[in-house]
Amino acid sequence: MSTTRRQVGKTLSAMTLALATLGYSSLSSAQETIKVGVLHSLSGTMAISETVLKDVALMAIDEINAKGGVLGKKLEPVVVDPASNWPLFAEKAKQLISQDKVAAVFGCWTSVSRKSVLPVFESSNALLFYPVQYEGEELSKNVFYTGAAPNQQAIPAVEYLMSKDGGSAKRFVLLGTDYVYPRTTNKILRAFLNAKGIKDADIMEEYTPFGHADYQTIIAKIKKFAGEGKKTAVVSTINGDSNVPFYKELGNQGLKATDVPVVAFSVGEEELRGVDTKPLVGHLAAWNYFMSLKNPANADFVSKWTAYAKAKGIAGHKDRPLTNDPMEATYIGIHMWAQAVTKAKTTDVDKVRTAMYGQTFKAPGGFVSTMDKENHHLHKPVFIGEIKADGQFNVVWKTKGPVVADPWSDFIPENKGKKNVPAK
Repeated sequence: MSTTRRQVGKTLSAMTLALATLGYSSLSSAQETIKVGVLHSLSGTMAISETVLKDVALMAIDEINAKGGVLGKKLEPVVVDPASNWPLFAEKAKQLISQDKVAAVFGCWTSVSRKSVLPVFESSNALLFYPVQYEGEELSKNVFYTGAAPNQQAIPAVEYLMSKDGGSAKRFVLLGTDYVYPRTTNKILRAFLNAKGIKDADIMEEYTPFGHADYQTIIAKIKKFAGEGKKTAVVSTINGDSNVPFYKELGNQGLKATDVPVVAFSVGEEELRGVDTKPLVGHLAAWNYFMSLKNPANADFVSKWTAYAKAKGIAGHKDRPLTNDPMEATYIGIHMWAQAVTKAKTTDVDKVRTAMYGQTFKAPGGFVSTMDKENHHLHKPVFIGEIKADGQFNVVWKTKGPVVADPWSDFIPENKGKKNVPAK
């Protein structure tokens, strides 16, 4: 070895030792934390819904770290903003997996964003925890779905609308944002309604683009459709900030719940924050959790979120903290993953996947949530709530306990024979 190379080697060794003494060792830093990705739109049309999921994810990570972390290491969140841009979701997922070397990713809201990142997770054998209700018709060994499948939200909601307690609806408006989740959900609902004797002539289907803001014409069409003699209900799969002008127009045109009830699958406490809810009293939402639920686990969850939001100065929440269903699903997913890593004694994806099966968590929804031993979905209760004047929900119907997810809807003929088990 030349004198110059020896000198360079000694210099590098001295620098490394000095940095280590100061606590800046790059060699050891990667081993001191476990990185996890947070993949949510913090800008664009979906920011109204997704930003708070980033915040509650960070709260859950802080909670876990306060108890010593996982495997003796602190969790280190890596937050990225795909900006409501579906191809950008895939790019950010690649970054998290390949460059940041995260152990798991928690994120996505829309199904189009999930579909965008799915090939990335499958080709890399990485794990995504997806926290929002969706249309089903998918099972991946690389995704754990902590939101609802259609039989845990959409089907029970429509059954309620058809019941005497729900108004005995005979006509339905299927109104959604124009992308895969609303269209597939409405395909399932149309098949379900047909099976229940509702003819296509009594089903109106309408779609609007992301960010749509003018609902005057559509609300007028709904009023006309509802005025043709049969009790009518609206099933809304509108997503993102379009919900604000939609609900404002409902109020403007005086479309009351007593006349035409609207049940929403993507509207919760957060989406109603910027809306005058007084004209909307009695309209409905179907979820697996509401902030208004009375039980010790939820009181603890709301209390923790209130304290966290105030301490961090989270916009909107520091003065008026709200929780909602996808926040609960995010919170459950992160804690279950941490439990699975602890059980597996490693962050190895294949071993963590196996350790996830059968994991349980005392959920704010008031029941013990269980990860199915086969199909990567949570067993979840179903609640239907009426909007109150203060923007909260009064639960008017609920299941007796958690419902087992059925991702491949039995109402779609081509699903017959499909297994509710992801490919190994």
